[in-house]
Amino acid sequence: MERLVWLNGAFVPEAEAALPIRDLGLIYGEAVFDTARTFGGRLFMGAEHVDRLYRSLEAVRLPEPMPKAELLALTEELIARNARALRPGEDWWVTQRITAGLRPLDGEALEREGPTVLIECTPLPLRARARFFREGIPAALARRPRTPPEAVPPHAKTTNYLNMMLAQRELDETRPGAWAILPDMTGNLAEGAGCNVFFVRDGTVMTPADTVALPGVTRAVVIDLCRELKVPLRIGAVMPDEARAADEGFLTSTSLCLCPLRSFDDTAFPVPGPVTARLMAAFSKRVGFDFVAQYLAFDTGGAAHSGL
Repeated sequence: MERLVWLNGAFVPEAEAALPIRDLGLIYGEAVFDTARTFGGRLFMGAEHVDRLYRSLEAVRLPEPMPKAELLALTEELIARNARALRPGEDWWVTQRITAGLRPLDGEALEREGPTVLIECTPLPLRARARFFREGIPAALARRPRTPPEAVPPHAKTTNYLNMMLAQRELDETRPGAWAILPDMTGNLAEGAGCNVFFVRDGTVMTPADTVALPGVTRAVVIDLCRELKVPLRIGAVMPDEARAADEGFLTSTSLCLCPLRSFDDTAFPVPGPVTARLMAAFSKRVGFDFVAQYLAFDTGGAAHSGL
């Protein structure tokens, strides 16, 4: 069955969906997005992702296209309509994208008023990332810093990922296969290229504050689990040397959930470390789904792909 998307008021086949060349999201990058995932075909924390999407709209001064509840209902309907397109054992990335709409031309009426709204379902990269749950993810400090909060607020999830992509490409030149962890402007750790980062030292979980990093929805779940399990937690500045001296580490993201780090720079970690393993198990219990087993079911021993 062909996948459908929802675009500006209609469900259409993905292959037929098209944006005008004068869309401001394409021309100037005036767009925000958010991505949730499904577990066993069921949307996880959809309302929380929509809330964050609307905070992104507010941060970049774009208007709300519709009430949150309506966007969430359309998202759930799209998942239901695409159910037969989901292959056995797989799940979706579920993304909402909102742009500033069409660029006005002098003396011409717009063909459509208001923002562009797209909702899409994309198969999770289970095959491409399966090995990470067996071998762990290698990570390293990027040279290029995260865009400072004074320039672009980190809580705005915009479609402009050039900062992170450049950091990853530069790192690829010296450490092929390693995931980039970007520093902030002071040299402390900020976040990964599309993920949040955690380290564990002497039983204490450390993660950068969301003043320098996107406040990930999965990150928030892990922080809640640390408190529930009474795992010592420190949210704040994490220096690169602290990360290199850590006992274990892991990344969080919508698709990965929690995935252990194999290394940071030249420091090797157990895969997974004991605290990481405990949090992974607690996360699976929280969502009612064994996400690690899902990934490992697609482990073919091939090359793994980075976060971007």
